[in-house]
Amino acid sequence: MKSSEDGCGTGTLSIGAVAARFGLATHVLRHWETMGLLHPGRDAGGRRRYGADDLTRVATILILKEAGLGLTTIRSLSATVDRPTRHKILRPAAEELRSRIAAAQASLALIEGGLNCEHEDVTQCPNYRRLIAERVGH
Repeated sequence: MKSSEDGCGTGTLSIGAVAARFGLATHVLRHWETMGLLHPGRDAGGRRRYGADDLTRVATILILKEAGLGLTTIRSLSATVDRPTRHKILRPAAEELRSRIAAAQASLALIEGGLNCEHEDVTQCPNYRRLIAERVGH
C-alpha cells in the first residue's frame, strides 16, 4: 500500500501507514471507525485515506485510552461540545482513577515497608502489623 501522498497533494496516509505510525494493528483503526470514532476519507478505489485531522483523532483516542477511558466514553466525549455534559461524562472516570491511585499508593507503601523492614520475618515488622490491623479492622 502506498503510504505517502495520495497523488492529489493532500498528504493523506493509508491505513497501514497510520497503524505503523502509532504502533497499532490495522484492525484497531477499522474497529474505531466502526464505533464512529474515526471517519477517514476514501480514495477513488474505496481505500481509506487518513489526513492530519484523522492523525490528531487517533492520537487523542490513544491518550484518552491511556487515561483509562473506554471507547464508549471516548465516543460520548467526541459527540459532546458543552462543558456540563463533558463534566458528567468525565466525573465518574476521575473518581475511578482516584480510587485506583489510592489502591496503588497503598500497595506501594506495603512493598516499600517490606523493602525497608529490618526484621528477618516481615510478619514481625511493626509497619506490616499496622497495615494488617487496619485491614482486619483492629
